[in-house]
Amino acid sequence: MVPTDRLTAFAVLSLLLIVIPGPSVLFVVGRALAHGRRAALTTVLGNTLGAYALVAAVALGIGSIVERSVFVFTALKLAGAAYLVYLGIKAWRQRGSLRAAFTESGPAHGGMRTLWEGFAVGVANPKTMVFFAAVLPQFVDREQGHVPVQMLLLGLVFNAIAVASDSLWGLGASAARDWFARSPRRLAAVGGIGGLTMIGLGVTVAVTGRKD
Repeated sequence: MVPTDRLTAFAVLSLLLIVIPGPSVLFVVGRALAHGRRAALTTVLGNTLGAYALVAAVALGIGSIVERSVFVFTALKLAGAAYLVYLGIKAWRQRGSLRAAFTESGPAHGGMRTLWEGFAVGVANPKTMVFFAAVLPQFVDREQGHVPVQMLLLGLVFNAIAVASDSLWGLGASAARDWFARSPRRLAAVGGIGGLTMIGLGVTVAVTGRKD
């Protein structure tokens, strides 16, 4: 299995990467402000499943194709960016309907849809894509054997840290949502700002990353 020193070093490096807000964190915050705590935590779960899908891809050897192919990497990155822009435009257009969500007895956002949106953002996150493809394999001890199992274990460590961090972001943002809910104007502003944030995030994802 993975030696303790490598596991610890990987955990520290993962923490340093995760605490810097990226696409997943900003998306969780946007969902929290727009739809509340339940949607935020569901988004965190979706992000985690998406990120672990990347770990599995690397463990099975697919990650090397993404890491070596500019075309494949760019295609995945642009797909994720386009999806973020789409969600941002949708949130902007529906910003006036957020107040109704507070008076409805049911959830404002379907659980499965929220989960899928979080998964899509997590699996297309350029930051984690590069990290898993280029950094994760470096912490595997090939002399110990069972390389795919070691990668999957390291991926669990990364995702456990990510769940804790992203959940704190989501809970904090959902708590602030109550203040916005007291005013229709504030609430509309939340939807608008959240939408613009996702659009900006999508554009940022599209123009950053590998240039080779």
